[in-house]
Amino acid sequence: MKAKMIKEILQRAEAWPESAQVDLAQAALEIERELQQDTYTATPEEVAAIERGLKEAELGQFATEAEVEAVLAKYRR
Repeated sequence: MKAKMIKEILQRAEAWPESAQVDLAQAALEIERELQQDTYTATPEEVAAIERGLKEAELGQFATEAEVEAVLAKYRR
């Protein structure tokens, strides 16, 4: 991605809801941390979330289409 594209998305992000801006900032910081180290080390909270997700998948517990759409709609403003 070119620097111009990054600048453009950051300008548009200024109009996003604060929670979406926080998500973007956290994602960018995480990418930066990963680039600065050889391997990624998940936090205990991330490991717990992954384990929960795997267990739910094993049990066939997936989000309904309506639940997924509700989450996506939150960020489609």
